[in-house]
Amino acid sequence: MRYFIVSRIDREEAIAFAGTLADDLRMAGHMVLIEHDTAETMKRDGGISFEELPGRADLVVAVGGDGTVLRAVAKMQPQLPVIGINWGEVGFLADLERGHALEFLTALKPGFPVEKRMRLAFESDHGPVGDALNEALIVTSRPAKMLRFSIVIDGDVAETFRADGIILSTPTGSTAYAMSAGGPIVDPWIDGVLIVPLAPYMLSSRPHIISTDRKIEIRLESTKPANLVIDGVEVEPLGLSGSIQVTRSADPALFVKSERTFFEKVEQKLRRL
Repeated sequence: MRYFIVSRIDREEAIAFAGTLADDLRMAGHMVLIEHDTAETMKRDGGISFEELPGRADLVVAVGGDGTVLRAVAKMQPQLPVIGINWGEVGFLADLERGHALEFLTALKPGFPVEKRMRLAFESDHGPVGDALNEALIVTSRPAKMLRFSIVIDGDVAETFRADGIILSTPTGSTAYAMSAGGPIVDPWIDGVLIVPLAPYMLSSRPHIISTDRKIEIRLESTKPANLVIDGVEVEPLGLSGSIQVTRSADPALFVKSERTFFEKVEQKLRRL
């Protein structure tokens, strides 16, 4: 098997673990590549970038929390199967714990099971903005200022409201920011967009789940400038007005299936915090 290892680089323990994991996998007879910044932090030569990755690895091993997994998925083109080793807080996207990671990885064989996770593609008036595995957030660039939104479904205005912002989440992201903002937990097998207003100034403004088979548009109508933030990483200035088209991405994320199901992770990682 050919592994590509990427780690969070702000924790010495995570970097040390990633280096040991790479050495152990090589000793077990596997080929291991290390992401450039990760290798540089380890003070090792031979690191490669995500741009150099296509055709050279079978899967990506992300050592870190959900942020590390999200950044790895965002940088991959095309997508490779990814498995996360938790070195964060909750690590909902990181299926493996440190003590079982090596055993799990060395047991993988070609043709290992993979689960597709829908991503959302966003397009502004100026063209494509990016894809999100968890969510996109439209929020004011000035603190404590409200924005005005219209949700347009198949060309019809379904709702207009004022709020601090709006979350446009995938089912995978329903256990992230959207959940903290009062949204429901959604089965990741559902192809839908979870729309969650942030502190809406109207009691009737509630979360929506809209099928990705519909034409979904978010119109921004405000006197305050706003930003679109994708998976907490990419930031796109939107200005005072405009629209965002939301569609199912043609390039879903791929996750190596672990022994834990989505609902087991909800029970273990969220209900017992």
